[in-house]
Amino acid sequence: MPWKGEKDPYRIWLSEIILQQTRVEQGWPYYERFTTQYPTVLKLAAAADEEVFRLWQGLGYYARCKNMLAAAREVAAAYQGKFPDTYEGIVSLKGVGAYTAAAIASFAFNLPHAVLDGNVYRVLARYFNIDTPIDSTAGKKLFTALADDMLPKNNAAEFNQSIMDFGAVVCKPQSPDCPNCPLNSHCEAYATGTVGELPVKTKKLKIKKRHFNYLVMVHDGYVYIRKRVEKDIWQNLHELVLLETTDELSPGQLALSQEFKKLTGKYAYQITQTSPLLKQQLTHQTIFARFIHLQFEKELPPLDGFMAVPISELYQYAFPKTIVSYLESLKWL
Repeated sequence: MPWKGEKDPYRIWLSEIILQQTRVEQGWPYYERFTTQYPTVLKLAAAADEEVFRLWQGLGYYARCKNMLAAAREVAAAYQGKFPDTYEGIVSLKGVGAYTAAAIASFAFNLPHAVLDGNVYRVLARYFNIDTPIDSTAGKKLFTALADDMLPKNNAAEFNQSIMDFGAVVCKPQSPDCPNCPLNSHCEAYATGTVGELPVKTKKLKIKKRHFNYLVMVHDGYVYIRKRVEKDIWQNLHELVLLETTDELSPGQLALSQEFKKLTGKYAYQITQTSPLLKQQLTHQTIFARFIHLQFEKELPPLDGFMAVPISELYQYAFPKTIVSYLESLKWL
């Protein structure tokens, strides 16, 4: 991985932000795109918001991108483009938590701060046979103290990278390689047969189902879009006209609703095509989306908050993954 062994705090920070809630294989190409287009924090800080969001498009958790821009501009303004070299300075940046700050402090400056990611929690829980939930307040305090106590103060970077890699390669969540593990003679969970039960978590993830009905409102080569500004998924990205319903509705059922009639008014239109039901799985939500094309005969009805843009210029705007995939299927992107 290109960030392994990296000492540039900007690149370490960039990799950590990209990999939050993201698999390595998904985040890798984004890291390469960002480091190519914005090789320094000053380049990123000077970039236009829309340009950065387009490059982030498809990665999800878009608040990360917004915070990343804010932090880059803070480094540019407050630190003259030089990343802060103390844990306190790093953790004060927008969107940087304890884990990310410890990673940057350790890997870039070899400061004695233990990095606690999922791999480290798992290794420690199994090695010491700890059943305190890692997502509890008591668990976080316990594992933080334990990780700090184990950390060799003069070799923090190498130790942190080693234990993270060990958890990723040997002490894996599923099917850990216990028989060949070099630590198995001292691992308390291996000795007691509790490896598969650790680490313990208290919270169960609740998945919310949402039904998004997108109206592709078109006239004379123009289509309505707007920027999502609410504190919800996909904030700061653009979307088509959206009707969210509690249940799946057919296009015919949707057209009979008062919300649909308010959007179309008395303007003449034809439903020219309807997409199959598409699914996008987020961490806490499942999005079921359908696209319904409305071809207006004379003009688009006036809609507050929406702008009519040429279809040929849609590539200039950042959209959520589901909309990107659909627009690409239409050859509109």
